Amino acid sequence: MAFLTAWKGAAPGKSDYRTPVSSLHEALDQCMTALDLFLTNQFSEALNYLKPRTKESMYHSLTYATILEMQAMMTFDPQDILLAGNMMKEAQSLCQRHRKKSSVTDSFSSLVHRPTMDQFTEEEIHAEVCYAECLLQRAALTFLQDENMVSFIKGGIKVRNSYQTYKELDSLVQSSQYCKGENHRHFEGGVKLGVGAFNLCLSPSVGAGGGLMGIPEMGLHLRDHPQDCGGLHLGGVAPTHHEFAWLSLQTLSMLPTRILRLLEFVGFSGNKDYGLLQLEEGASGHSFRAVLCVMLLLCYHTFLTFVLGTGNVNIEEAEKLLRPYLKRYPKGAIFLFFAGRIEVIKGNVDAAIQRFEECCEAQQHWKQFHHMCYWELMWCFTYKAQWKMAYFYADLLSKENSWSKATYIYMKAAYLSMFGKEDYKPFGDDEVELFRAVPGLKLKIAGKSLPTEKFAIRKSRRYLSPKPISLPVPALEMMYIWNGYAVIGKQPELTDGILEIIIKAEEMLEKGPENEYSVDDECLVKLLKGLCLKYLGRVQEAEENFRIISANEKRIKYDHYLIPNALLELALLFMEQGRNEEAVKLLETAKQNYKNYSMESRTHFRIQAATLQAKSSLEKGNRSMVSSVSL
Repeated sequence: MAFLTAWKGAAPGKSDYRTPVSSLHEALDQCMTALDLFLTNQFSEALNYLKPRTKESMYHSLTYATILEMQAMMTFDPQDILLAGNMMKEAQSLCQRHRKKSSVTDSFSSLVHRPTMDQFTEEEIHAEVCYAECLLQRAALTFLQDENMVSFIKGGIKVRNSYQTYKELDSLVQSSQYCKGENHRHFEGGVKLGVGAFNLCLSPSVGAGGGLMGIPEMGLHLRDHPQDCGGLHLGGVAPTHHEFAWLSLQTLSMLPTRILRLLEFVGFSGNKDYGLLQLEEGASGHSFRAVLCVMLLLCYHTFLTFVLGTGNVNIEEAEKLLRPYLKRYPKGAIFLFFAGRIEVIKGNVDAAIQRFEECCEAQQHWKQFHHMCYWELMWCFTYKAQWKMAYFYADLLSKENSWSKATYIYMKAAYLSMFGKEDYKPFGDDEVELFRAVPGLKLKIAGKSLPTEKFAIRKSRRYLSPKPISLPVPALEMMYIWNGYAVIGKQPELTDGILEIIIKAEEMLEKGPENEYSVDDECLVKLLKGLCLKYLGRVQEAEENFRIISANEKRIKYDHYLIPNALLELALLFMEQGRNEEAVKLLETAKQNYKNYSMESRTHFRIQAATLQAKSSLEKGNRSMVSSVSL
């Protein structure tokens, strides 16, 4: 891997802290050393190595602030967010001092068409890409810090200006008049990271490969506004993650609809294929940002396309990206975590558990990495139906992590409710009391509630009555929300185990007295049962279960999300049988006929991914038929 080749491996010595930075090249070398410290879990050492030069070097300042922001986004601690925001503001000011002193939007647009860049120094052009990164990261922190309209507008302007800056820098790099400087690979790597991230996350599809926008709840329908091209100030304003670009762009996706509609008018557009190409080129380059491009691609392959898609992941590409870094950093927490995610997607649950445990053991300084692993371990033990272990990790998260207390408490209650009568409950918790506590734990990020929390709160409300009616299989229902059946579906023994639990729940519902939730609960069980049957190859039975849900559409009182999701799953079943035309019709019905239900955005992401996949198969089939006729 190019980054590994480019890294010189020099250990920082005491003299390093006192010697002033004499060149851009030296600053980049030192920041790569700091990044190497970070990737070997030496987080404090990386910060200490960078700090003495944060007042003089824009790369030192940006890298230092980025590490702080990554920590803030993992903890959601107000003090961490404030500290990261202040440091990023300082980094932005430092970048501003190194930018060309002119009113640049106009001058840069004309510059692209000039034969040379002799009006700009190499340092000034590097200042542009660093400035764009600072703006994007500051916007993300703004969204987290304040919930008022003014803050949202300010953050949106920063995102827009960063976006336009990257577009213009990309035009520069593609120009035949572009003159490469000594450190051009680092500059180009920064452009590819930003352009790739924006295109990937702002394209109108996701699971089959696109981004976060163009989905109903997100509010944006992507259009380009070429007349509105302000942004690059080669002298202007603008945040994602430099280390973890995806985190901030996910924050962007959580903006309230009214803000996203406002941003629609400032020129957001994206092309997934171009974004992937830019990131892949950035990942293979000898640059400071190469590893950052790799991380973003790994997030895309192991999270976005899996959770928000059909479960079809380019796992070979993910393994190819990860392999050299795992070899170079065998104890690197970040890479061990991604190794665990890859094993999960492959259905190797025991191997995944081992990787996540290794990740926790690898370092003790940043507990946030542990929390990421706890979340994954919770699901791994859910797949194995080991409820006590799953509860254990949900309990740890509820006590140690602030991301979503409501979700963690809901999962604790869900696991307790899955215990059999023969199991005793030694944990001192009562599931009814836990469910009742969930609505009071609601959290808002960027002024918007987390979809998973809203789902958990809706499901918990039935426990507020004096004589609550229990949820049938809450842990297995939430597993569906996170596309967990695509994991167990790769292991028949796991699928058989979950199916057995679902059938028992179905029998209990049939024997129990009818109540206001009966139809909803029966349809939920049919959906989950149909999924298991599909993965076990019992296609006809799976189809029958999915169709029962549609047949009961008018009788469902609360869980309206079941209907479009049943249509989605039936369409996916048809696609496996080559019935793509029928699948497209079902997907169109699911998309157009149902609104305002739980987890609507996530369902729309999956519908979009499935639609693209089905239409692609139809086009290939039509081309094959034409070829046959020609012959």
